[in-house]
Amino acid sequence: MPVSLADVPALHEWLSPALGRVPDEAVARIDGPRTWWSGPLDVEGLALGSVQAALSAAQLLFGRASRLSSDAASVASAFDSLGHLRVGGRAPEGFAPLSGYFPTRDGWVRLHANYPQHERALRAATGATTKTELSRALAELSAEDVAARVTEAGGLAVVLRAAAAWRESPMGRAVDEQPWIRFELGEGGRRGLAEQGSLAGTRVLDLTRVIAGPVATRLLALFGADVLRVDPPGNPELLDQHIDAGFGKRSAVADFADPARLAAVIELAGSADVVVSGYRPGALRRFGLDARSLRERFPALVVVTLDAWGDQGPWGERRGFDSVVQSATGIGERYGRTDEHGSWRPGALPVQALDHATGYGAAAAALALLARRRESGAGWAHLCLARTAHLLLDLEVPEQTRRELAGAEGEAASSFGPLRFALPPVFADGARLDYRSVPGPYGADPLAWASRAGRASRPLTSGL
Repeated sequence: MPVSLADVPALHEWLSPALGRVPDEAVARIDGPRTWWSGPLDVEGLALGSVQAALSAAQLLFGRASRLSSDAASVASAFDSLGHLRVGGRAPEGFAPLSGYFPTRDGWVRLHANYPQHERALRAATGATTKTELSRALAELSAEDVAARVTEAGGLAVVLRAAAAWRESPMGRAVDEQPWIRFELGEGGRRGLAEQGSLAGTRVLDLTRVIAGPVATRLLALFGADVLRVDPPGNPELLDQHIDAGFGKRSAVADFADPARLAAVIELAGSADVVVSGYRPGALRRFGLDARSLRERFPALVVVTLDAWGDQGPWGERRGFDSVVQSATGIGERYGRTDEHGSWRPGALPVQALDHATGYGAAAAALALLARRRESGAGWAHLCLARTAHLLLDLEVPEQTRRELAGAEGEAASSFGPLRFALPPVFADGARLDYRSVPGPYGADPLAWASRAGRASRPLTSGL
């Protein structure tokens, strides 16, 4: 059945604190089928609704210069962008051997050890160096004990919970108290776009990691923004994730503990239009780069923050990733299944939907705040993966039809070799928007906006 506006969850309504009611004529059209993955939750509705929210916010910001839309095949490909990525013919690396679900003495835990620092913490907490050793060690411990030990060591581990148990916990209640997008609005500092109809001339400082935040800033780059992503030199991003989310952006590194580099980053924030931050709550506070410090210092700055568990409540300072949030909030239990041998095992969403939907929600919030800044002033928006999980769990599941959709893919040359990648799920007046450049080497760009950097962009060579 083709998508109609009535079929898509109206996630654009979460933008109303910044925009007021989004008029029907500004809600982006999406073509194609309504379901394709199938399963116990409406993952497609979350995907379609979050993309539609971002495009609707952009439509209101840009006005009638062009009509924005999307289609189901492009949304499906975008939400599985790592699955479509090929670098010189190579598929991205999957989860590390010590990542995933592991049985314990009394339940299951989900571990995440893709990043070296988190793998080191896991090994230190358990004494295990191989997957076999880890499995044996965890089988002797309770799930709560494993989660506590690994978390205390600086790693990532959560107990698998049912959705009801999570919602009744202090952590789940704290997440439920927040809207999907929480806005704090300012007055004064009004400023319009440098160029009407696009984000050309708009500067975005990207202080994000992993998937959700980089997806948000990749969309802002698609609309023409000058996006500079700044990472710490000591813990580089995983290469495949850097490539997947790096289209249209430039990449720099800066050690915030170095006063000169920190001063340069704060200067960039002061001359930016938008700062998007995806670090653990509190991690940037000592550098004066947290949302409240930035808003107090630069009133005309739009700030969007996102994290795993929310910036309030018992887990407000914890690290987290899509996979561990799925486990804690009940999604892993909901997707569990019994194999042919009669053994039950937890499952996972067909794609990293919490990351991608939160990313499109963050982009929608940034675009909405830019629209508001033009009339009355800027503001701050916050999202978290756990609240997106609640949103998904609460969606009514339509009649499911599993179908294969043709991948919306493009090809381009790059310094990493030939790239094959998911195309942007955005059309203007029926024509797909293209990324302006391919990802370049990690950290190779100067700490400066494009107009000052004097560095040539890396143009795309072709699209399919």
